[in-house]
Amino acid sequence: MPYWCPACKRHFSVRVGSVMERSPIPFRKSVYAIYLHLNGLKGVSSMELHRDLGVTQKTAWFMLQRIRKAFDNDDEPPFGGPAEADETWFGGKRANMSKSKRKALSGRGSAGKDAAVGIRDRATGRVAAHVTSAGPTRRTSRFVAERVRPGAKLHTDEARAYRPRTARYDHEAVNHSVGEFVRDQAHTNGIESFWSILKRAHKGVFHKISPKHLHRYVAEFAVRHNVRDCDTIAQMVALAGGMAGKRLTYKALIAENGLAPGAGA
Repeated sequence: MPYWCPACKRHFSVRVGSVMERSPIPFRKSVYAIYLHLNGLKGVSSMELHRDLGVTQKTAWFMLQRIRKAFDNDDEPPFGGPAEADETWFGGKRANMSKSKRKALSGRGSAGKDAAVGIRDRATGRVAAHVTSAGPTRRTSRFVAERVRPGAKLHTDEARAYRPRTARYDHEAVNHSVGEFVRDQAHTNGIESFWSILKRAHKGVFHKISPKHLHRYVAEFAVRHNVRDCDTIAQMVALAGGMAGKRLTYKALIAENGLAPGAGA
């Protein structure tokens, strides 16, 4: 608490008013955690961070969730297009589930999984992404309407989730179900490439991402994509700017939010 506020007559530190407020972790270790996490293309696991920093795995996990909270900036301006939109699904493979869990699932392979939608603007290369698990069709179309300007060129696959808003756009869809992936300039390869990086991080670094915290991982990788051309120090500066005005206490982190805290392999 090296600083003094003459208005409120109290000492304060640079952490006040940020996602790291009241953290007992030494400030230098927090900076190291941010550096190590950003320096890896797919991030760093809490187990690796706990070994590198000499803190418990529980503390490392909390630090990483606070860092992800700083990534959660919902201020991406609407894209002018051409834009690509695509959904993806997160959840355990049925082959790895117990017999009782498999019997409880009905429907296609997406049953019991969590959906997320992503949009990539081809003109700028920027990405916006959002978890849409509750009511995928309604929330997917709404997210597209919020993030793509009316009249813009929009490329999607044939999913019904995009149909409610397609009249607003110059819309072209490729039909993946019949093996069509590219037709002239109509494709979703750019946004699918973005999802592939997150999926590789899911399987190779984090191994499990629970529905309860999935939104932070999706928001993190969208911002990672958008600052990928910056050097590590510039990325740290951008992340520090995202910490302002946010709080994430451990009590709030583990509180019930109606979503499952566990995840299948």
